[in-house]
Formats: sequence, structure tokens, C-alpha cells
Amino acid sequence: MRRLLAIFTVGFLAAACGPHTGGWHETDITGAMPRLAFAMTRANDGRAVTAADYRGKIVLLYFGYTHCPDICPATLANLSDVLKRLGPRAHDVRVLFVSVDPQRDTAPVLAQYVQTFAPQIDGLRGSADELVALARRYRVAYRVTPASGKNPYTVMHSGAIFTFDRAGHARLVTTSSDDTQAIASDLKRLLDA
Repeated sequence: MRRLLAIFTVGFLAAACGPHTGGWHETDITGAMPRLAFAMTRANDGRAVTAADYRGKIVLLYFGYTHCPDICPATLANLSDVLKRLGPRAHDVRVLFVSVDPQRDTAPVLAQYVQTFAPQIDGLRGSADELVALARRYRVAYRVTPASGKNPYTVMHSGAIFTFDRAGHARLVTTSSDDTQAIASDLKRLLDA
């Protein structure tokens, strides 16, 4: 399953983005993806939010789930480090962690989960239709398979992190959050633009 996911992600990046350009550390997708658009519920405070609520901020969009054993917590820990590297400028950045497993990621569970990483991380939940629409908009693959018989409950999702500028335009994408210094450098450039 992870191999299929990796092939999908690499194919997506190669087809949509091409090589790194313009001195960015992440892949430049300017003009290749649609603007940030969604309507969901922010678990942190229970408010209905849309992309308009985040205009004026640099936004990182990541899909995952709270029961994820490794990739999601590592990614959010790395993004928390990125935010620390930004210092006071982190106030102008938001990480949107969209749950692909809303059945188990209730608002209280999701709110508690994201708050363990950084105050600039918002947990988002949506209806099945809202989630499908947002994932489809950014070509994000995910699948939830309920437990049956001897098969456990499983969740699969792609690991892309999309970065949007203050106007909501898709600018960068990466599938690795390991180089926190490089990501912070890219965000500083967007903050200065």
C-alpha cells in the first residue's frame, strides 16, 4: 500500500510540477494547482471556517489522521519545528491538518491532537462530501477501510504538504518535512513577498 502511495505521489509531482525552480527548496507549483478553497469545521474551537478565514496568512495544507502511528505525528512535529524557526513570524502561518478519518477523529480528539504540536496548527473536519471535494481538488488520495473479520481498521493517505501564499494561491508542495530549515526558508520568502 505504501509503495502504491509513493508511486502515486512521485507521479503527481513529476507530472504537475517538474523540477525545483526559482531557488525554492520545495517544488514550485505556482499556476499548476487551484487556489485554496474549502468549507469545514475547525476542531480547535468548533467554528465553521472557509479558506477566506485564512487569507493574509501563509497556509500549509496536510491530510492525515490522529491514529496514524508514524508519518502524521512526525510530519506535524517537523512542521512545529518549522514554526519555531520562524519565531514571531509564525503568527502569520497556519497549518491545516485535515482529518481523512472523521469517524474516529471527533472534534475533541482532533483538537487535543493538534494542540500537542503548535498553536498555529488547526485541525479540520468535514462531511464526507466536503472531504472528498477538498482531497479531489488537490489530487490527494486517501482510503479508510473499516475492520472486518481478521482485517484491522486501516487508513491510507498521501503525504503531500501544500503551501499557499497570503492570497490563497498554491505555491509549493513537498512530500517530506524532514528538512525543517529548508521549509522555514521557503516560508520566510513567502512571508516577505
